[in-house]
Amino acid sequence: MTLISVRPVPFGTGRSVPTLMIMRLSFLTGSGRRRHLDPGETLLWEGEEAIFVANVVSGVMKLSTQTSDGREQILGLAYPSDFIGRPFTETSPYSVEALGEAVVCIFRRLDFERFVHEHARLEHKLLERTLSELDKTRRWMLLLGRFNAEERLATLLLEVASRNTLPIDGNAGQFDDEQFELPMSRQQIADVLGLTIETVSRQFTKFRDEGVIMISGHRTITILRRDVLEALAT
Repeated sequence: MTLISVRPVPFGTGRSVPTLMIMRLSFLTGSGRRRHLDPGETLLWEGEEAIFVANVVSGVMKLSTQTSDGREQILGLAYPSDFIGRPFTETSPYSVEALGEAVVCIFRRLDFERFVHEHARLEHKLLERTLSELDKTRRWMLLLGRFNAEERLATLLLEVASRNTLPIDGNAGQFDDEQFELPMSRQQIADVLGLTIETVSRQFTKFRDEGVIMISGHRTITILRRDVLEALAT
């Protein structure tokens, strides 16, 4: 992990609204530091001391845990503006790894906790975030436990589309909700969804041939039949 800037940085970037809006306060804006992560680099290790919390500035992070038999269990993904880490916990409950190149803004956990104690509204936001995380984890377990390959990929495509859309050409500040860049390789998608890369490739081909999506270049996806994906994801 490489420290690439020692100057204060803004809390979040991009379209999505940070989970903890109150963190835009000048205290955190002034105390955050950028860190660059290479693909596959781990930001937090499960069970190790939680020295800091962080906000994803760019890239996508994978949250995972180890099962009792040593297998990796994916808990979810973190996108730009998402908050990662667990305040008021001395050790990290999960590992956080960059799927590709990523930039995060980190804050010392103890400083963050001190700030939370002084601002009741932020404590409320943290509770909301915790409950939201529980809901996301339940949905993720449902995805991996009960959905078939087609349903899993449809769900992931809709999730990425909602968080990683591309700007519309010639329209500054406007984004195309139907076109996005996949932030991970097909092998990474297979790992995240608990599938083989062959199965993932077949499902992409099926969606393309049936006119559900259009694939441009290596990773640009355009959704042509959102209704089909939504039906599969519910």
